[in-house]
Amino acid sequence: MLLDTHCHLDAREFDLDREVVIARALASGVKSILIPAVEPANFEQVRALAQRIPGGAYALGIHPLYVQNVQDEALVQLRRALEAQRDDPRLVAVGEIGLDFFVAEISAGEQRAKQERFYVEQLKLAIEFDLPVILHVRRSQDVLLKYLRRHAVRGGLAHAFNGSLQQAEQFVAAGFALGFGGAMTYTRALQIRRLACALPLESIALETDAPDIPPAWLTESRRNEPAEVAGVAQALAQLRQETYEDILAKTAQAAFRAIPRLHAIL
Repeated sequence: MLLDTHCHLDAREFDLDREVVIARALASGVKSILIPAVEPANFEQVRALAQRIPGGAYALGIHPLYVQNVQDEALVQLRRALEAQRDDPRLVAVGEIGLDFFVAEISAGEQRAKQERFYVEQLKLAIEFDLPVILHVRRSQDVLLKYLRRHAVRGGLAHAFNGSLQQAEQFVAAGFALGFGGAMTYTRALQIRRLACALPLESIALETDAPDIPPAWLTESRRNEPAEVAGVAQALAQLRQETYEDILAKTAQAAFRAIPRLHAIL
């Protein structure tokens, strides 16, 4: 089963042709699109989008790149939203949450401390509402793992993973599937491609991160979209020398283990 486990379908880049993009994804065989929120301002939009897409699902959370723009009230708003939607089967995770130590101005001092505090508080909410998490992982693998050891959530997805094999194995041991998307399709992405071959296929989930991280064949147009997850699956099949059908079956199983409610809505 072909799944896009990370797609920002609410992004303004899709405002002019969102319905066409959705139709193209469905025509390419995509059975589910998981739409993570990034801040309270888009909680309702991702929920509404997921409700009207066949196989649509959503997550609610505060992205680390948005933490600097919100106050602690945002955590209260997240808790209220999770409470209000807790019986909605399409609410499948808390996310996108995590840590970003790539962007210099938010990776040190008070801004880093705020990122870490918001991450911990959202892990606690995931435990309270018994939901997995969708993690933003950028140059922050070890710190993310440190807090996961202290706050044992029920696993989830480590989105756009680009750490070491040892770090990957630790996330998998904690109940996570690792998201691979467009970055894997570039021949120069040696580390990601090595990981994609070395990891058990049962620990890999497919994603696009649309409209971002376009695959190699979109370098001119740049905008990514959920239909491209089919090409990501084909690229992974070629890398691993496995059949396309096996890639779809086993990556879907990985996603369902990591995000159980995703399986329930299909």
